[in-house]
Amino acid sequence: MKKIYLLFIALTSTFAANAQLSFGHIQNQVPRDQRAINVFDVRKDTTAYKGISVDLGGAFALQFQAINSFNDQRDLNGANAGYRLNNLTNDFNLPNANMTIGAQLADGVRVNLDIYLASRHHHETWVQGGYLQIDKLDFIKKGFLEDVMKYTTIKIGQMENNYGDAHFRRSNNAYTITNPFIGNNIMDAFTTEMGAEVYYNRSGFVSMIGVTNSKLNQNVQEVIPGPTTAITPDQNTTISPTILAKLGWDKQIDSDLRIRLTGSYYHTANSSGNLYSSDRAGSRFYSVMTHAGTIGYPSTNILDSESNKDTGRFNPGFGNWATSYMVNPFVKYKGFEFFGTLEFASGGDYKGTDDTRNINQYVGDLVYRFGSHENLYVGAKYNLVDGKLKNSDAQAVQVNRLEAAAGWFMTKNILAKLSYIQQNYKNYQQFGNVGGVLMPNDLYGGKFEGLMFEATISF
Repeated sequence: MKKIYLLFIALTSTFAANAQLSFGHIQNQVPRDQRAINVFDVRKDTTAYKGISVDLGGAFALQFQAINSFNDQRDLNGANAGYRLNNLTNDFNLPNANMTIGAQLADGVRVNLDIYLASRHHHETWVQGGYLQIDKLDFIKKGFLEDVMKYTTIKIGQMENNYGDAHFRRSNNAYTITNPFIGNNIMDAFTTEMGAEVYYNRSGFVSMIGVTNSKLNQNVQEVIPGPTTAITPDQNTTISPTILAKLGWDKQIDSDLRIRLTGSYYHTANSSGNLYSSDRAGSRFYSVMTHAGTIGYPSTNILDSESNKDTGRFNPGFGNWATSYMVNPFVKYKGFEFFGTLEFASGGDYKGTDDTRNINQYVGDLVYRFGSHENLYVGAKYNLVDGKLKNSDAQAVQVNRLEAAAGWFMTKNILAKLSYIQQNYKNYQQFGNVGGVLMPNDLYGGKFEGLMFEATISF
């Protein structure tokens, strides 16, 4: 972390010798406070270019968790007799912190770097991603393609990839001010891969096309296929690019009513990772549904919240390839908001086979904002995930969550939230195979519920 601070000081000190240096004059930037709520994709503004300008921002989040876990494992015998879920105390989690460093480099050209100072998964400082955003091509020639760039934005870098609208309403480590709830979606689509995105937004028409290299961690290592067997005949021999696309309509009908509807697409023909396991910060529900000791399935589902970062989430675990579609309706009428997610995901049943397996997710949240400048709100969110963990399973599993929340913006930069959460697991098998030994499945008849309080600051 000291290195990052020293780098920032060195850069600003270098720029300070230039009389054009300023702070905060950043074009086409979404604010990092209450004004960012319900801002999707990218936006254009009329901020004038005043030479090189530096941007520095941050976010901090702190949660108090009072959640208990339960399942239907009863009267176990033999080696499994000592099995139990962890008893969780009511206490604070490790605080989260983000940092943003940016600069306006030229008229219509800016750079952005997002840093996790502390997260559930990494206590040390590390980079989430960064990108170059181009809204004008005047660096080529004054007025070059001016009529096109009036509606076009280009983003290049290793960045938060724009699949769907739900990721604009989720908590990103410490940056939680746009999320009226504490939890993200159960099947949480979020990834930061190297790539480029081109946006064209005009008169309510919303569009984006993008491509990434399908890698969360960058390297030049060759792909070495696994051994071909009767049950794994289709081993990947390469990693294919990921294609992203979005198409929609977003219109402020009058001063009271706004309607937005988008459809999004994600596809990789040969995958190295997973859209639903790439959030390296970790989930908000710490250590829920984990087992004590060494008896339990999965064996990695232990109390350690750093290594076991995704508790409370659902990862479809696709192999070989993956395709996802997301539809997001959004309606805001005066203080009422409805935001929905219909997501249809498919992929290889497991690594080494191209056989298709399907998982669906349905989410709806309703929020009512009131008070001075809508500084108070109440809301409810229901989330359902349904699908098979393996095609050979007799039944599809289901995971559902109900979250009821209330929030107070003390200022546009400070938000306090209180949520009641209940999440249920259905149709999970009672036992799972761990090294040839059948052990109790933590999610068999599983349920966690309780209260969480979160305070967040963002600037």
